[in-house]
Amino acid sequence: MRRGYIFTDKKESKRGLLSAALGLMSLVSLFLAVWLTFRSGGQALVRYGVVGLLCLIFSVSGLVCGILGKTEEDKFHLSAWIGIVLNALTILGVGFILYAGVNG
Repeated sequence: MRRGYIFTDKKESKRGLLSAALGLMSLVSLFLAVWLTFRSGGQALVRYGVVGLLCLIFSVSGLVCGILGKTEEDKFHLSAWIGIVLNALTILGVGFILYAGVNG
């Protein structure tokens, strides 16, 4: 068993935290827009399209923040990785919706 403590002055990257927050917000908003469209029988309102566009904008900016947060030295990078994954999932989701709309 290891006895001892490791003291560090590292903190989470603020850009990484921002990236994770934007990614979570975008993914939940996109899911809700798709779910509400499904509940209304496939009739998508204009506001759901605007939500999708805003999710795409927030996800791109969150992805940039996550990448910049990952490159910071002497910081923890867990939140940056979480933000990168969440934002990439949102961008892929919007891309799938657009692809299905064009070819569907």
